[in-house]
Amino acid sequence: MSGFNLRFLGHSTVRLELGGRVVLTDPVLTARVGGLSRVVALPPPESYADVNLVLLSHLHGDHLHLPSLKLLGKNTRIVVPRGAGGWLAKKGFKAVEEIAPGETLNDGGLTVTATEAVHSGHRWGPRLTHGPQSPALGHLIESDGKKIYNAGDTDLFDGMAAFGPVDVALLPVWGWGPNLGPGHLDPARAAKAAERVQARAAVPVHWGTLALPGLKRTARMRRLLADPPRVFAAEVEAAGGATEVLFTEPGADVVLPAQTDRA
Repeated sequence: MSGFNLRFLGHSTVRLELGGRVVLTDPVLTARVGGLSRVVALPPPESYADVNLVLLSHLHGDHLHLPSLKLLGKNTRIVVPRGAGGWLAKKGFKAVEEIAPGETLNDGGLTVTATEAVHSGHRWGPRLTHGPQSPALGHLIESDGKKIYNAGDTDLFDGMAAFGPVDVALLPVWGWGPNLGPGHLDPARAAKAAERVQARAAVPVHWGTLALPGLKRTARMRRLLADPPRVFAAEVEAAGGATEVLFTEPGADVVLPAQTDRA
């Protein structure tokens, strides 16, 4: 492993190689996630066997997925939103750390700064009050003169403008169902997010991976499993933005621009 590489493993799971480290975002690595089924191939074990650091954006089951975390090993360093560490440690994970928006931690040659995100931080959803809860996060990951914005799940907000410019933004463009609830980016809002963070390049994530078994055969759901990143790219182009959209199918390496250093 060397240099700067990205692989989109599906949903919001991205393997990032930077600063001599391997980072995994919101790992979802199994065939099922609760009542959802995976509609693309499983990531091969070698794609996550050497992970140094796991970044979790929030507590929802399709982002903090306990069976997938167990595949990584209970001694893997896991960074969670502040307030969630004790709950996860009780599940047997031994290297859990907390971070809040504006706080920074280091891992080898990497610097990770937590950012605000506009999304429910409750484990079971926005309308419940019992159970674990902590603020949803995004992350700025920096090393070797490169800056990556991992948005997590979020809606558009003005404060995004303070994060840029970034070399690559990992931006959610849909979800897993026929509709989006509050606190999400659709393709049009994701295009505005790319502009706000002054992203030189963007990888659309949070699409094309999970579906409710009874819906995945419908024509509408088939479209929603394929169209959102393409609509996102069209929205970026229509707005005349400078962002290069790095469309990547789940499971594939991201073909990075030849030059990603900021001017």
